[in-house]
This record gives sequence, C-alpha cells and structure tokens, in this order.
Amino acid sequence: MILSGQAIRSRLGRDIVIEPYHESQLNPNSYNLMLHNEIMVYEELTLDMAKANRVRRMEIPKEGLVLHPNQLYLGRTVERTKTHNLVPQIEGRSSVGRLGLFVHVTAGFGDVGFSGHWTLEMFAIHQVRIYPGIPICQIFYHEICGEIEEYASKYQDNHDIQPSLLFEELATHRKHDPQMPLDFGYERSHG
Repeated sequence: MILSGQAIRSRLGRDIVIEPYHESQLNPNSYNLMLHNEIMVYEELTLDMAKANRVRRMEIPKEGLVLHPNQLYLGRTVERTKTHNLVPQIEGRSSVGRLGLFVHVTAGFGDVGFSGHWTLEMFAIHQVRIYPGIPICQIFYHEICGEIEEYASKYQDNHDIQPSLLFEELATHRKHDPQMPLDFGYERSHG
C-alpha cells in the first residue's frame, strides 16, 4: 500500500523525515524532491565495477546546463530524507519524463531505514537543459509487513552525490594488482 499525501504529512518527524520540507511540494500520494546545483560525470571511457572510477564535478549554473544523450549524469536531491517502518521509492516526475529525461536508471527503490540524499542517475534520450532547484522527482512510501531490519550499508548517511561503491563489495574477491595505484581524486562524501 502507498501512503497518501495526508499520511506522509501525518508521519513527518516520526517515520518520515524530509529536510527541508515545504508543504507546497506535497502531492496526493508523493512529495516532490528538488535537484541540487551540482552533478557528477564519470571520466573513464570504460567503467570498472571492481575499482573506484574517476569522476568530475560540475556546477549547474542558474541559466541551466544541457545534458547530452549517451552520457550518465549523477545528481542528488536538495532534500535529505530518512525513513523508518516504510519503504521509500523515487520516480521521475511525468513532466520531466515527457522531456526525455530519466532520473534513475535502476536505483529508485530505497530500503527501510535509509537516511541521506538521493543520488539520481540521470540519462537524457536527447539534449535537455536542466536547472538547479527544479522539482526533478517524487518520493513515495510503501508500507511493509514482517520483521524489519533497517538499512545500514555503504550509502547510509551520505551528504553528497554518491558514485558507485560496488568496488567495496568486490574488494574481498579481488586479486592483487601489480600496477602502481594512482590517486585520481576519487570523491567519497560520507560526512
């Protein structure tokens, strides 16, 4: 079951935290989340799941930034959310989708107990100009049944855009690499 907008409002401060919260962003069964003013792109031609990939940070100017097809852009929400006893999920707004912009590739489903900013995996099917502070996606909440074990993993309590940290899971399975490691300035934003 999905919570109504009124149910979202009534559970604020208990099972749902949205900071900052603005009543005008509340919908009949969701809450609009805004796009932060920075995005990140990978600088590698081939991304490697077993390694930290180089990224470049870009500011979205007030006059907007054009996203190009065949490029993954990582962004984040302005809002920080925290959820207990519910499963959070984000989806792109229909008005954004009608411009050919996907706001998540596969990771729109959150875990019970997640706390942090939502990293957006944005992909445009043709050129589209984005702006900081636009309502980019919406969060909604599913009720859950059964015993709950809250999320407590690598993206918990993030404060920034989070590139993939899959390499941390794979690190125990990696063989020794004889090449000299180079510091490409990989950014990890946990506090």
